[in-house]
Amino acid sequence: MDELILPIIPAPQRISHGEDFMRLPLKLPVAGLDQVAFDAAVAPLRPWMKKLLPEVTFASSPEIKSAALRISKNDDSSPESYSLHTRTNYIEVGYSDSSGLFYGLLTLLQLLISASQESDHLLFPRVHVDDSPRFRWRGMHLDVARHFFPVDVIKRYLDVLAWHKINVFHWHLTDDQGWRIEILSHLYLTEVGAWRTEADGNRYGGYYSQEDIRDIVQYATDRHITVVPEIEMPGHSRAALAAYPELSCTGVWQPVPSTWGIFDDVFCAGNEDIFSLLEDVLGEVCELFPGGFIHIGGDECPKTRWANCPKCQKRMNMEGLSNLNELQSWFIRRIEIVLRAHHKRLIGWDEILEGGLTKTATVMAWRSTEHGLNAAKAGHEVVMSATSHCYFDYAQAEAGEPEAFEAVLTLDQVLKFDPAPDSLPDETRPRILGGQGNLWTERIDNESHLQYMLLPRLCAMSERLWSSPTSVNTSSFHERLPRWLNYLDASGYNYRPK
Repeated sequence: MDELILPIIPAPQRISHGEDFMRLPLKLPVAGLDQVAFDAAVAPLRPWMKKLLPEVTFASSPEIKSAALRISKNDDSSPESYSLHTRTNYIEVGYSDSSGLFYGLLTLLQLLISASQESDHLLFPRVHVDDSPRFRWRGMHLDVARHFFPVDVIKRYLDVLAWHKINVFHWHLTDDQGWRIEILSHLYLTEVGAWRTEADGNRYGGYYSQEDIRDIVQYATDRHITVVPEIEMPGHSRAALAAYPELSCTGVWQPVPSTWGIFDDVFCAGNEDIFSLLEDVLGEVCELFPGGFIHIGGDECPKTRWANCPKCQKRMNMEGLSNLNELQSWFIRRIEIVLRAHHKRLIGWDEILEGGLTKTATVMAWRSTEHGLNAAKAGHEVVMSATSHCYFDYAQAEAGEPEAFEAVLTLDQVLKFDPAPDSLPDETRPRILGGQGNLWTERIDNESHLQYMLLPRLCAMSERLWSSPTSVNTSSFHERLPRWLNYLDASGYNYRPK
């Protein structure tokens, strides 16, 4: 078998193969984990198995010598790592931790799907895989503020992320056009902020109850995905201001916008009541999301209102701030204090660097890779997410595509993404946590369109975030991709044909 057609995406760090095959029974005896532990590990993969491997089952074996699949813990291996080796008459999977076990079983499943079936057995390739991720932040973002997607859509989104060994789901929950997370202490945020009137007069919106949030967070956790919520501030806050207009600089009520863009009205940095509200909001958000990071946005904040606001000008005088960028920086630092009290770390878009930033804040670089490199050189941890390679709301070709942002991001452009390029000095390289793709939904209002914009670019993104630079091979990727797309098709996902 040619290694290039082994349909494993993302490509393992190290893989070799023999020329012959192992005869593997359709009912696989498993040893090394008890039935409960094994069922828990494989449960998130069962929907894929039912669709792609309906005849294969696993059964616990009382004796390790009779088991065709033998699982053991590798105590000296790195986080999220696994190994998979085909021995004379059995398959051996080693793992470092629960994530490593999940990824090892996922790779096993991918190889089982590709194996030829003869009567009551599979012809399984003799392979040796030793694998671990290049980056610890392998993320994918979804904007549910511009268009709302129900819980079942979010779960299918998480399923396909897990299939690609993505481990961070960046959930963009609030923006000008909608507030999508229930806050029990401030119900107007969803009663008012979750709804807008469209140009045709129809009411549009929706939000996730706290019960929904817990359900989705647990669903993600079962798939070894950490959910990072984003609560936008101080800009992109018109939905919140529709609920509480007194928290703007003017105090004038305006409806939740039904158009896109950047709006002048933002949270008033001089109004102490805004911090009381945000402390309440973030307190509930921190309780709902057990991960270590909370994203606070921080991007595209016009300062027109601040420049003419007596409260903001008074704040600047009191705090000794010399310009409006420093006022935004003061705002971000104050929010970071709130998050630290909840044992959370702040992450925000790269504009949070303007005006100064504490070293403990993490920067998500979206405007360019250069912004990320500068942040890393300044001592910040960084997640790379530049428009040049990571914005999946861009069209996938110049023509013949569904509605998209007026720019193009091809599959091969994504495959060229490198969060830690050679130009990065060695001493700053450890500060690059990883990268992520971003999927904004101004022009995406249904699941089929959403999946089309995601796939197959997610395949390329996963390869760049998991695989080592020496493992990423464009021709190899394109050889593996067609069969991979067949799996997505059989599993009911929409995608752009290669």
